[in-house]
Amino acid sequence: MTGGIRLSVRVNPRAGRDAVEGLGIDAEGVPHIKVRVAAAPVDGAANESVEKTVAKWLGIKSRAVEVIGGETGRSKLLHLGGDPIALIRKLQILTEVQA
Repeated sequence: MTGGIRLSVRVNPRAGRDAVEGLGIDAEGVPHIKVRVAAAPVDGAANESVEKTVAKWLGIKSRAVEVIGGETGRSKLLHLGGDPIALIRKLQILTEVQA
């Protein structure tokens, strides 16, 4: 995929429902998006659910989201295809912390 941005996510498989839970910070202080998926991590089902869930959350086509790292772990790197500025703005709006 060309263009777009990369996004770090932390996945909770077998969660009972598909949803984006907001921002999280790992032990090293690196931010990520928390994603829950009902699918089990078998034969790529959880990765596919992550792609669809993040795409729906961002309001973009599911084919614009691809797992490019961490295929077998809970910490994953996604590539979001599209205009980087528009994607960053969407992420800022969706993850904005209400004071």
